[in-house]
This record gives sequence, C-alpha cells and structure tokens, in this order.
Amino acid sequence: MKGPFSESYAEARDKFLDACAAAGLAAESLVHPQKGRDGETLAMDVVRDGHPNAARLLILTSGCHGVEGYCGSGIQIAALRDAAWRERSRERGVAVLYVHALNPYGFSHIRRVTHENVDLNRNFHDFSRPLPANEGYRELHDLLLPPTWPPDAANQQAIGTILAQRGEAALQAVITRGQHEFEDGMFFGGTSPTWSNRTFREVLRAHGHRAARIAWIDFHTGLGPPGIGERILATRNDEAALARARAWWDTESAKVTSIYDGSSTSAFLTGLMCSAVYDECPQAEYTGLALEYGTVPVLQTLGALRAEHWLHLHPEAPRELAAQIKQQMMQAFYTDSDVWREAVLAQGREAMVQAVEGISA
Repeated sequence: MKGPFSESYAEARDKFLDACAAAGLAAESLVHPQKGRDGETLAMDVVRDGHPNAARLLILTSGCHGVEGYCGSGIQIAALRDAAWRERSRERGVAVLYVHALNPYGFSHIRRVTHENVDLNRNFHDFSRPLPANEGYRELHDLLLPPTWPPDAANQQAIGTILAQRGEAALQAVITRGQHEFEDGMFFGGTSPTWSNRTFREVLRAHGHRAARIAWIDFHTGLGPPGIGERILATRNDEAALARARAWWDTESAKVTSIYDGSSTSAFLTGLMCSAVYDECPQAEYTGLALEYGTVPVLQTLGALRAEHWLHLHPEAPRELAAQIKQQMMQAFYTDSDVWREAVLAQGREAMVQAVEGISA
C-alpha cells in the first residue's frame, strides 16, 4: 500500500500537485534556489482549500526536517484526496492550508537539514540578539563527527562511556537542543534566517493575516515507539495554549505532551518554527501540534544522523558506503511497511478532524 506515499521527493511533489489539481485547487510553487539530487526543481508548494477570508485556518505542513517529508507528504496527499474530510472542514468554516516540503532540499537529498546545513526547527530566532549557547554540544562535536566512518573502536568506546555516565535522555538533550557555533555540525541552528525560514514567513503573512484563530499540525518522524504519533505541543510555553491543545487532541490513548514540562520524548529545543506564527500573525489565537511518529530507537536515529552528517563532510566517500548511509537515513525516518503507513494515516486524519472541531467550536 504505497498509495499517497512516495519513494522520492520528485514523485511526492508530482502526487501532491496532481492531488491539488484533482481537487480543483491551484497550487503556488515557491521555487528553491538549488536543484534536487536528480536535477529536479525544488519548491515549497502551497495550496489553500477554503475561503480566502476564513476566520479559522488550519495549517498542515510536511518536510520541516527534509527526509521526514516522506511521511508528512503522504498524509497531506491522502487528505487532499479525501472528499469527506474536505467537506467536513468547509462545513465548519475552516480553511486548510497545505504547505508541502518546508525544506525541499533535505527532502530530495535525504538529509534532515536545509541546503545551508541548518536544522530548520532551530532557526527561528531574533538574530539581532545573542544566540543561545550549547556548551555540552561543544564538548561532543569532534566525537560525533570523527575523521573516518564507521567510527573506530576508540571513538565508539568514548561515546559509550559518555552514554553510560549521563544516560540516553541526557545525551539526546545535549545533541538535539540546537547549537550555533559549528556550521558543519549537527543540529546547527544557523546565524541568519534560512531560505525556508524566510519563505514560510511569506506564506504565513499571505494566508494568516486575516485569521482570528490558527491551528497548525506539523508532521515529523524519528522519535518514539514505531508507528505511534506523539502529540507534542508546538507553541510557546503558554498554559492557555496547552489547555486548548489538550481539549482538542487528548484521547484515552494519546495525550498531548510538552517539551516545557519534560513529558515529551523530544528534548527542550531552541529556535522553534512555531514562533513564526506569533511574529507574522499576531492577531490570531494560535494552537499548534507537532505529530511525531516513531520509527526506530533514538540511538539508532542519532547514529543515522551522525553518519549522514559525516557523509556530507566527506563527499569523496565510496559510493557503496554513501548508499548504505542514505538507506540508513531512510530507515530512521520512514518505515517502509503497510502497517506503519496505515497507522500514520489513521492518526493523522484523527488529529486533523480534532483540529477542525476544536478551532471551529
């Protein structure tokens, strides 16, 4: 059951644009300055389903972290093909804004980061002010990206010692929080806004400036139990927003978690993308969710990210090793099984319906 899912960015983009056309919707393509891995055009494709002046707007985004777009794209395409879902949104006066491939470069090249080597969800800062420091990452940088891959025994032993001393959660927190010191490093938040940052802000200004209420579901993968979509609060540390999110999205089996109270599998992060809504649509009451689908254990995910970053720094690597690393990345962020895909679609649709009911209440 590939259905709405794809095996390449180019295929995903074609399916998305075809789904827009079949739904009678005109997509706007914001073209990226670089090409894809096969020379294809890259773009942030945007389509709005609903009245341009709707007071209630639901945003659905994919591909913030590039390779994670293989999952989110499938959910968006399935939604566009779902006549009952579209009718339900219209009946409740909710316009739905689909933003396909926030980071099309990473999507195409099977990277998590942008073409600037920036983690997009660590890039939303006021760059006129001092950026947060991450001393813990500074200590680990050279170990995380050794001269050779696979890492030698000494490197593996050093990482193992740190893991034994600090624990998995603490190591994850230090590595993933975001850092602005090492441009070639992991989870680099940048020193200026990326193309994706600037372009998405344009989209928000164009489509969100009339909305009184905005909801947002951003689809992610790579953390948590396989096939389970963790519902992570994607707002400022705001009790009112958390209360709305829990009223909308809590179920008996799935509760909204938060990086602010430690209940999420995600560590505390800086430079979050959700801050753009507050900046560009200050008139709106905002409620957001990151729907984070599990794939493989977190240390396996971090291992795949280390390998892919190493490969980026070593383009001379043997072709066979490069292919192996890219396959490892795909397995870390997209589970190629019908059971996983069916679970992803069902939970995505449930969260979307709950958002429409919540924002229109």
